[in-house]
Amino acid sequence: MNAIVNDSANGVLTITLNRPEAANALRPQDRDQLIALLHNADADELIRVVVLRAAGKHFCSGADVAALAKRRDASPKRVLDPMRRIMTGAQRLVGSVLDCQKPVIAAVQGAASGLGAHLAYASDLVIATEHAYFAESFVKRGLVVDGGGCYLLPRRIGMQKAKELAFFGERLSAPDALALGLVNRVVPESEFDSTVSDFASRCATGPTSAIALTKRLLNDSPDCDRAGAFAAEAMAQEIQSHAHDSTEGVRAFVERRPTQFTGW
Repeated sequence: MNAIVNDSANGVLTITLNRPEAANALRPQDRDQLIALLHNADADELIRVVVLRAAGKHFCSGADVAALAKRRDASPKRVLDPMRRIMTGAQRLVGSVLDCQKPVIAAVQGAASGLGAHLAYASDLVIATEHAYFAESFVKRGLVVDGGGCYLLPRRIGMQKAKELAFFGERLSAPDALALGLVNRVVPESEFDSTVSDFASRCATGPTSAIALTKRLLNDSPDCDRAGAFAAEAMAQEIQSHAHDSTEGVRAFVERRPTQFTGW
């Protein structure tokens, strides 16, 4: 059975974590496959949105600690090796979601813990079932938060709440995550698939390059001063003004008809 399954249709690339027996914990090879799929989606003009899903009861319980420990024990520990593994592993995965020029939608059911939670937090849109939950599980194992969590959480929910989640590792329910702004929708399981499909189809028929530039501006904004943010915004607007979809959007408005965006 493939641990990572992917399917593309109508501009939507659906990537499914497929180790339900392990709560979709990510082994190094699974993580690397996810990174490659996101990198390819970024460059593929036929892909206009990426959906991250999971099989079974849970979204992702984080990195497969047993697999990581086995790999670590198989080779002698050297100075900087752990740091290198984090930077080229979990951090690179989260970065591939943030840097993908296509909108990324996380569809979360059950547990999203550790790196699994960070996959969701890095995504552009998050849809969760009523019984989903998020957890910074690192402290429970005596570990430091990794996978970009200390970068993402304060920017998403503020420093004090980020520290509470990181220090105690308690479950954050989907309704509470919605209240904090970490997810976009919390829906009953009966409406989960249709809501994900609706979000994906709307992104897949939207102006992809405009969304890509807007995503970059929004992701960069917490680290920019006003002058830098305003300059980047002006340059993005200049770039998009040469796109087919900006012409189409204005023309459709003037002609009072529905838009027909190509993505470029």
